[in-house]
Amino acid sequence: MKFTPSSQLRRDAVLVAVFSLLTIVLYFVPTGFEERHAKNSVHCRGRIIEVDNSEVLQTGIVKMGIQNLSVKLMDGPYAGTEVKAENRLIGKMELDKVFSEDDIAMVVLSIKNDEIYFVTAQDHYRLNIELILLLCFAALLLAFAGLTGAKALLSFVFAALLVWKIMIPLFLKNVDPILVSLGIIIVLMGAVVFLVGGLTKRGLVAFIGSLLGIVVTMVMALLFSKGFHLHGAIKPFSETLLYSGYPHLNLSRIFLAGIFVASSGAVMDLAMDVSSGMSELVIRKPDIHIWDALRAGFGIGRPVVGTMTTTLLLAYSGGYMALLMVFMAQGVPVVNLLNLNYVSAEILHTLVGSFGLVSVAPFTAFVGAFIYTRRIDEKRRVSENGLIALKVEGSMFEKQAGDRVKKGEILGNFADSEVESPFDGIIEGVSFDSDDHALILVLVKTGE
Repeated sequence: MKFTPSSQLRRDAVLVAVFSLLTIVLYFVPTGFEERHAKNSVHCRGRIIEVDNSEVLQTGIVKMGIQNLSVKLMDGPYAGTEVKAENRLIGKMELDKVFSEDDIAMVVLSIKNDEIYFVTAQDHYRLNIELILLLCFAALLLAFAGLTGAKALLSFVFAALLVWKIMIPLFLKNVDPILVSLGIIIVLMGAVVFLVGGLTKRGLVAFIGSLLGIVVTMVMALLFSKGFHLHGAIKPFSETLLYSGYPHLNLSRIFLAGIFVASSGAVMDLAMDVSSGMSELVIRKPDIHIWDALRAGFGIGRPVVGTMTTTLLLAYSGGYMALLMVFMAQGVPVVNLLNLNYVSAEILHTLVGSFGLVSVAPFTAFVGAFIYTRRIDEKRRVSENGLIALKVEGSMFEKQAGDRVKKGEILGNFADSEVESPFDGIIEGVSFDSDDHALILVLVKTGE
């Protein structure tokens, strides 16, 4: 009788189908803000064929004024048409864009009575190179991880749509950002962890560990935010949001929500590392004791915690590299630098996120030790009454329930080791363990 892990494959297929359907549904779900899009405008690509900088005033490296452009439209209902466009420069290099001949621009056409009456060169066209980069990433992921990579891509798309279609609109509708982000993170963790890890103990352990780590991050953010006296407007474009018709939004709550949303990916990563390591250990040592499994989980988590904490520091500080350079160039004392609201916000971001990272490792180790060894402890108690459960690989196993075995008889292999019967007995039952992709044989002792 030959066993195969078809039940696990069916569960994975059902899970992939469910999240694929949810992803498709999310794609078509309206955000509720579509009516704010200008209905009399058309977006298309345009090639810059002529540039007039006569109305641009340059002072040092700063440019202000209007670039007058001649643009040939490349697609859309007006493809092939040559139009005049404007590009306004406001003297802020982080917002301004300067066009040259043969550049490809994203052009916005204002339409009136089916005719173009105003054209704006919005920015350089980047969607093509972004798509190429995304396809290269997807190809590399699929080539390395195969089916798991495909499921990771599905979770990636699902996460992006969930944030854009659900979380951002709820923020704008003034639903409590802390509760919204917590709910979104729980759904995302379920999607990512179970799609990648499967509906197995490994996925369950990683999910529970991640959830506990995120809760710690949220609690720490709420506890320490008041002492920092930070307003959410310190984040880029936050003040612009208030002036765009949303003065009622609580930017501070949005800022705090962003802290544990940003750290959730690293928390999931660490939880999956610890869970996977403990799962492999239990596969290779099925009779491991709960305390040994717990110590192993701590041992797996310690070095990963160290590197991931540094990763958060570098990720957050990298976004403010120019700001740090400005203060060093101007000779600002370190005390003043660390007390600045922008820098204090990143310190809060990094340290609170690191609390979640450090705590998720022991949480996952505790959860894993309990879940992975629970069945082992049950088997150990059963063996005292003349019963024992053994794991073997199912591909070459030919016996079935009711067959007799002799002491020392090789029953199969598991984790690169031979599995032999510890006594003369009868195979009482055979079942499939989807977590370890192995058979569980229950032997009843009949005599020496």
